[in-house]
Amino acid sequence: MLNFFNIARNTFRESLREPIFFILLASAMIMIGLFPSLSMFVFREQVKLVVDSSMATTLVFGLLTAVLCASHTISREMRNGTVLLLMSKPVHRWTFVVAKIVGIISALTVFVFICNVASLISIRIAKDQFQLDFTAMYIYFAVILATAVFGMVRNYMNQAPFSSNAIIMMLILMPLYAIVLNFIPVRGEFMMLRFDIIPALILLFFAVWGMGTITVLFSTRLDMVANLTVCTIIFLLGLVSNYLFADGNSSGLISFIYKVIYAILPNWQFFWMADAIADHQPVPIYYIAWAFVYIVLYMLFCSIWAMALFQNREIAKDSR
Repeated sequence: MLNFFNIARNTFRESLREPIFFILLASAMIMIGLFPSLSMFVFREQVKLVVDSSMATTLVFGLLTAVLCASHTISREMRNGTVLLLMSKPVHRWTFVVAKIVGIISALTVFVFICNVASLISIRIAKDQFQLDFTAMYIYFAVILATAVFGMVRNYMNQAPFSSNAIIMMLILMPLYAIVLNFIPVRGEFMMLRFDIIPALILLFFAVWGMGTITVLFSTRLDMVANLTVCTIIFLLGLVSNYLFADGNSSGLISFIYKVIYAILPNWQFFWMADAIADHQPVPIYYIAWAFVYIVLYMLFCSIWAMALFQNREIAKDSR
């Protein structure tokens, strides 16, 4: 159990320390922060535009982050011989795979949480159709800059990792700014954050967790480029699986094949509630519970598959 905890903790730390993790997170937050400026081009649909764009940005950047984290912490360790060193100690292969999944999912949870908080702030800025809250927007970007400066100072003064320190500071400052923003009036009127969309944002955690597990599965056999290609195809097919493979009009062997493909592919539509938010429909708690059960079962399926693929993987030849 101690080996499992240490591998998961080190995977989480290594993921946050990767510069590409911070670059992707900062890029996603900058894009989310700029979406309110585009609301001037729509009429009375500015909140829908920001919600759809922010959630889509979180999903896409979450996929990229998951692939890069899995490639850096699994594929690279196979190439440089770290996995071979671990396997020479009393560490089972299934322990290694499951711990890697837990560590990467933990890092992705931090990623999605910060992006979701940024989405709430961005929606708050775009509430007024004809006049944006530019003060709140400037402070938002100042917070991102401040976290980068903090990471640079820590790196220069104490030789601490820039990326992880900047992300930790962002994890502290961004939620604090979101809370303070609730008590700042705009032209004498308090404009609260859209807490009603939090259930939809929670579902994004489940979707990115599923992506992270899938990337670990293919990282046991594929390099980063091939892994990214395969995961992108699975992501795109999962988006349209309802239209391609949920056809009840087919019969015989074709219908059976469609059902198998539909069951294997992750259905990302289960976690996309932007349309429900646009129609002002609440997301029930029981729906979130069933979505959680679905993603846990799917992650369990992928984990078993990953352990099976890694069990017979030759790792000694990768260390040369």
